[in-house]
Amino acid sequence: MRRWLLPEHIEDILPAEARTVERLRRAILDLFATHGYELVQPPLLEYTESLLSGTGRDLDLATFRLPDRLSGRQLGVRADHTPQVARIDAHLLNREGVTRLAYCGSVLHTLPAGMTTTREPIQIGAEVYGHAGLEADLEVLRLMSRALCVAGIAKLHLDIGHPRIYRALTAGANLADDEAEALFHAVQQKDTPGVLGMHDLLGEQRAEAIARLTRLSGGEAVLEQARKELPRNPDIGEAIDELARLAKQAAAPGLELSFDLAELGGFNYESGVVFAAFSPDSPDALARGGRYDEVGRSFGRARPATGFTMDLRRIAALVGTTERPAGILAPCVEDKALDEEVARLRAAGETVIADLPGHGASRAELGCDRTLESKGGRWTVVPLKGN
Repeated sequence: MRRWLLPEHIEDILPAEARTVERLRRAILDLFATHGYELVQPPLLEYTESLLSGTGRDLDLATFRLPDRLSGRQLGVRADHTPQVARIDAHLLNREGVTRLAYCGSVLHTLPAGMTTTREPIQIGAEVYGHAGLEADLEVLRLMSRALCVAGIAKLHLDIGHPRIYRALTAGANLADDEAEALFHAVQQKDTPGVLGMHDLLGEQRAEAIARLTRLSGGEAVLEQARKELPRNPDIGEAIDELARLAKQAAAPGLELSFDLAELGGFNYESGVVFAAFSPDSPDALARGGRYDEVGRSFGRARPATGFTMDLRRIAALVGTTERPAGILAPCVEDKALDEEVARLRAAGETVIADLPGHGASRAELGCDRTLESKGGRWTVVPLKGN
């Protein structure tokens, strides 16, 4: 086998895609900044006991591990930014009141999410800490929609769910960890027979109630259907009320809303409203978000928290590559006036590339459509004539 081959589902990012990813990163981070979100950059590696604190088994299984030769302890390569940002808010910043944080960087997954997806997504996202009300959920939901719009995704479909309903139905079931995991994924995958098949563990009534979640999806009418079909429970009633409020306040042109009570979040640490954004051009979610109030508790400071994340590489593949800006070819000669003109052009935002000697045949690859010529003692930009 060739030594330079990369592992499966790990790829280089070549210039055309890299330009698009970088353009999106800058535009979205600028958008976050105008909404008051401060950028943080967590480390790629952490001790696993810190990296996986307060998270579910799904994130545990997605995390690569390796030994630390300095401490002898086990390190993990982050598979998700959210627990790291929660640690920064709870343990390092330790602010009172509302804190808004943003991030962007690669994460690594032990397995790909699908046959065509990478194991090294580039995550970009935003989080709000310190406010337990639905206003924070609405803020991040709207910010996510604006970020996708800035990226060039004009039409969005938003699926909204509420894991508190599932938690209320499973409370007191006393399932073993593997049984609880199997049930969670059966609901998430809308596997109604799989849920009903666990009736010996759950009891007939509980299994039937949980199985109803897999069928409760659609427009706002689903919420009234859920009130009628699900058991009367204060937590369930409050969760449905929150979804109804969100439906009224989140409506916007170009945004189609639906509700999916089997939508339980990404890594199984969400505690409140969750949402996933889809485009007609992509079968996979472009962004996911939700409330995760319990993650900060493991860092000694439980804080209300909600946010979202998206994969820049997936979005870049949808919006198409960014054209390389045409440049200006500059002769490779020692001339003070030429150096000054090149500096002026670059300061004005132009791409100026030195024409290294002996490579005239590769000018087209440089992407230049103009050149600098000396005319009357002045360097002037003129159209490039052939190669």
